[in-house]
Amino acid sequence: MEIWQKQLQASITDPQKLTRAYGIDPAPLEAVAAKYPMRVTPYYRDLIKYVGDPIWNQAVPDERECHDSVCVEDPLDEDNQSPVPHLVHRYPDRVLFLVCSECAMYCRFCTRKRKVGGADMQITASTISAGIEYIAAHPEIRDVIVSGGDPLLLSDEKLDDILTRVRAIPHVQIIRIGTRVPVVLPMRITSGLIRVLRKHHPLYLNTHFNHPAEITSQSAKACERLANVGIPLGNQCVLLRGVNDDPQVMKQLMHKLLQIRVRPYYIYQADMVQGTDHFRTTVEEGLEIIKALRGHTSGMAVPAYVIDAPGGGGKIPLLPDYLQSLGADVVLKNYQGKEFHYANAAERELDEPLEQEVNRSY
Repeated sequence: MEIWQKQLQASITDPQKLTRAYGIDPAPLEAVAAKYPMRVTPYYRDLIKYVGDPIWNQAVPDERECHDSVCVEDPLDEDNQSPVPHLVHRYPDRVLFLVCSECAMYCRFCTRKRKVGGADMQITASTISAGIEYIAAHPEIRDVIVSGGDPLLLSDEKLDDILTRVRAIPHVQIIRIGTRVPVVLPMRITSGLIRVLRKHHPLYLNTHFNHPAEITSQSAKACERLANVGIPLGNQCVLLRGVNDDPQVMKQLMHKLLQIRVRPYYIYQADMVQGTDHFRTTVEEGLEIIKALRGHTSGMAVPAYVIDAPGGGGKIPLLPDYLQSLGADVVLKNYQGKEFHYANAAERELDEPLEQEVNRSY
């Protein structure tokens, strides 16, 4: 048994085993865990400094999860955009392909909280084959995001088989993997796994660091091993109250990500997932964080701030009001609040003779 498998085997799934050391009554949390499963790896548990810190808040059940009257089970309408089980086809040229029902840790804010780790999410060889057949039958699909659950919890052999079958589809140009393993179970990034992943380029991997304390020597090493075999790494974090809803914390996170060769990609406004309302911030708070980043640090450290629109509308970017007005005179406001003017180009129509001449030249 490998180290990462021993970590999974030793994971905490009962609040009593975690809360006892902190003098907390586990009974209310056990009711939460019965509804929304709990799993915390020993590695991630050891990052907790105190009750209610950013690591604790992401990992430990909270009574408020069972008293959420605002949010809904499937806010992104994934189930209604699944032509076959466990495959979401929302955008024209790409699909989300769910190949594993488990995660190394069950994040308390998960967008698939309704089913990940539960009996309702049954992923089998048949559902995986149905997903691959759907992708093969739709030539418009050029980008496949392999997710779950966490696909890196599959054995090397199973993951290799899935990636090989997807890569064999002629119109699939790129494969992306969505995983939180480098954050919560970094020892899973083994030499065997690396050998599998490097076979399937062009392959990209997006991971999910939410707080600077999650970037440790071990998680940095996991990312280094992936980057060293040419896998571009991106980070998708979620804006979470009590975790990273602070401009300085978010800036530190972005800087530390770049140091471990992970490109900040998205900051998500928290989805309206039932059981997670206590994590949600205002959109105004998110915009203030972007203001604190843009212009105050390098552009590479500024991810896109997006809302994944309720009802399956897809990701919509949000920006502070840098564009003040649009016309012949474009009025702009920079990161310092100073106003600038840009003379817009006049609209021009290409005359027909020139267009014909250009066409003939090719």
